[in-house]
Amino acid sequence: MIPRSLLAITDFSVQGNHALDRAALLCAEHGASLKLLCVAFPGEPPPDAVCRLAHHALQIEQRHGIRARAVNRTAFTVEDVLTSTRDADLLVWGAAPARGLRSFFMGEPVEAVLRQRQCPVLVVRRPASGPYRSLVVAVDFSEASRDLVALGAALNQQARIELFHAISTANEGKLRYAEVSEQAIKAYRNECLRHARDRMFWLTDSYEARRNRVLSAIGHGNPARQVLVQQQRSGAELVVVGKHPASALSDFFFGSVAQRVLNGGAGDVLVVPHGSHDLARRAAVRGQPSAGQRVVRRLRAGIPDEPAIHRLGATGNGSIR
Repeated sequence: MIPRSLLAITDFSVQGNHALDRAALLCAEHGASLKLLCVAFPGEPPPDAVCRLAHHALQIEQRHGIRARAVNRTAFTVEDVLTSTRDADLLVWGAAPARGLRSFFMGEPVEAVLRQRQCPVLVVRRPASGPYRSLVVAVDFSEASRDLVALGAALNQQARIELFHAISTANEGKLRYAEVSEQAIKAYRNECLRHARDRMFWLTDSYEARRNRVLSAIGHGNPARQVLVQQQRSGAELVVVGKHPASALSDFFFGSVAQRVLNGGAGDVLVVPHGSHDLARRAAVRGQPSAGQRVVRRLRAGIPDEPAIHRLGATGNGSIR
């Protein structure tokens, strides 16, 4: 089962210890190997950082029966981190938030890693007492959303998965500014809701074998805020969100749903950069039934059309950016 190789990043803070525990549990569950890296953003690491990291690796091997080794150098920059991530399928991030002007303008180090490395990053904030039992997956109905669901489900085949989509209300404001009637705006809102429900059916239809534990919900408003509200409402232990490619300047001025979920949430977040779907596809292939198993799926005649305003280029479906 995936992932096969994890890199756990810690600064020996409380959050860093949670990340080590979570990475060890994931490796034990999936038979993956684990590499540990100490970071210092900014400042000096403990004088015995390398020895402490090696001791953690030995403890993890003995406790969980997995392969674990420590990187014998400390990462002081994002480039140092990227050097150690080349063979990793999944990064488990446990460094406390950085402070200062650089992080204000350029974002947190984890955001820089996400921009430069097309690899899923699991940001851990809570203690790891067991496998993830409930997930909220933020979807925008693209093909990438299927990969998000597959990767989230691969973390624990028994987890309850809730697919969530937020319908943005930005277009309604534009319609009101253009003095469109309230009746037309209401009709547009209903059309968006119908489209979202049909697309949610299209997305969940591929998971017929697990329909008893794959739920769905639709919200209205700012996508990032609504995802966090839904996570609190459902009590989900993990939020899975995709991220489109973007520069540091673009993220600073416009932000992204993934960035806002990372900065605004208090729970664990799995961020999957669009373009890093090989890992998710391998998970989906491993999850397919064998040749002797019977597959029963509902068939639908195509994918539902988008509301007209979407086809004209004004996206109002809460796309994850």
